[in-house]
Amino acid sequence: MFGRLAVTLATSLTILTAPATAATTAATTAATTAVNVAHRGASAHAPENTIPALELAADHGADVFEFDVQETKDHKLVLMHDTTLARTTNAERVLPGLSPWRVGDLTLAQIRKVDAGAWFSDEFAGTRVPTLGEALEAMSDSGLGLLLEVKAPRLYPGIEKRIAAELRHHPEWASQERLVVQSFDWDSMRTFHELLPGVPIALLGRPSTGQLPGVAKFADQVNPHYTDLTAAYVRRAHALGLQVLTYTVDSPSAMRHVLGYGVDGIVTNRPDVLRSVLDG
Repeated sequence: MFGRLAVTLATSLTILTAPATAATTAATTAATTAVNVAHRGASAHAPENTIPALELAADHGADVFEFDVQETKDHKLVLMHDTTLARTTNAERVLPGLSPWRVGDLTLAQIRKVDAGAWFSDEFAGTRVPTLGEALEAMSDSGLGLLLEVKAPRLYPGIEKRIAAELRHHPEWASQERLVVQSFDWDSMRTFHELLPGVPIALLGRPSTGQLPGVAKFADQVNPHYTDLTAAYVRRAHALGLQVLTYTVDSPSAMRHVLGYGVDGIVTNRPDVLRSVLDG
């Protein structure tokens, strides 16, 4: 998945078996091949989960962009991290009386009215909340992979089926080389795997080492927070054929630290910084 991840995994496994002198060389190779994932797009430089942030991901050296998908009241799929629009839009001013502006309580037409960029900076004023289809279309020729997070799926019964249907409309994305779907809700990911078994699945969080063999029966990745990782855990996941991406890592020192564990990729708000670390 994501193409380069297979190379990374092979390199990581080489580290486990190589002599100490060779391990140093292998570790350097692993660092340069780890996948650079732009969290909600290049979200340190543009408003998260918007087309400008996704487009900047490529300019800032990302291999993959990540975004969050939720569902409106009229069952349209939109990009939004929080379950309300309050933090990242001007919904309070534009949609008075609809507090707390939950995504699932608003129609797509209502969400179209809000500004999703001005909160970040004047440069992005007028930016709108994109639909999943719009984001897929905008990034289809980018050459980047996609890590798609299904956000709070229990709030939106059937969202897995609707996301799968949208992906079928964009077959250039429904590929194990270009797309991974993830969620903190592992039952949701079991459901998604049944709908699109050819699309790799990732579990956000940290399954215990005892849970990993069961997880490996339907998932392809485990993606814990970087503070929950150890080198031993990464080795155990790799031994079961699971890849490991970790989030959300923004400092160069923390990036180098987790690269030393042999992770297959890093999710970051600053793909430009990670690119410098990987290339340096």
